[in-house]
Amino acid sequence: MRTCAQPIWERVFQRKLRHEPAPKGVPMLRVAGLQAFYGASQVLHGVDFEVAPGEIVALLGRNGAGRTTTAKALMGMVETRGSARWNNRELVGLRPFEVARYGLGYVPESRDVFPSLSVEQNLRLGCKPRHAPGSLTAWVLEDVYRLFPILLQRRHTAAGVLSGGEQQMLSLCRTLMGNPECLIVDEPAEGLAPQRVAELADLLRQVAMQGVAVLLIEQKLSVALALAHRVLLMGRGRIVFSGSASALRADEAVRREWLEV
Repeated sequence: MRTCAQPIWERVFQRKLRHEPAPKGVPMLRVAGLQAFYGASQVLHGVDFEVAPGEIVALLGRNGAGRTTTAKALMGMVETRGSARWNNRELVGLRPFEVARYGLGYVPESRDVFPSLSVEQNLRLGCKPRHAPGSLTAWVLEDVYRLFPILLQRRHTAAGVLSGGEQQMLSLCRTLMGNPECLIVDEPAEGLAPQRVAELADLLRQVAMQGVAVLLIEQKLSVALALAHRVLLMGRGRIVFSGSASALRADEAVRREWLEV
């Protein structure tokens, strides 16, 4: 009988990652009735969810469901209506740099590193003082280099010649250098080798344990379900499921309709 080997990242997750109870703090990010548009085309049709400090919430769905648009709407990068409140401050209507000043960090799927600048120059561009002094751990270059020695080895290398996986690590670490209180990460495991995926997952858990709210957009279902305290499933620009990873695993009908191809 032919059997399929268990993916390496699942084995590493079982070895390194253990689910902890979801944080019970007051939600810092509250999204209600969020709509988003590209010109005359409406992509989000009233999205509602919350994320608490120290909580990892995975936003799942097929391509085109509206997950990346949700991230861009929170960051002020598309035309948006409705409400998205961070720490009781309304984000809708703000420009991206204003959203970032409130303590939100965004790691886009496209990575968006500065190709002609070195790895270390890219990291230094992300530096800023802690948004709320004393509230969260401040990230410094030594932290990044300890976690990802490959970035230390390539610190004087132009970012444009890095592999896709190395650029993904650089983009994430550059965002962390801004000491965000809310981290929005779009497809971080894309292009990474299995061992790097495990390291990335461990890093996101560490970030959440420091009290950072994490909204994770991830196509690899095994990765998302291993990390998330809660999962949101998006379809046709709306949230069609909200619950625990185990509840989603148990709901075959929902997975078949909104996730499986």
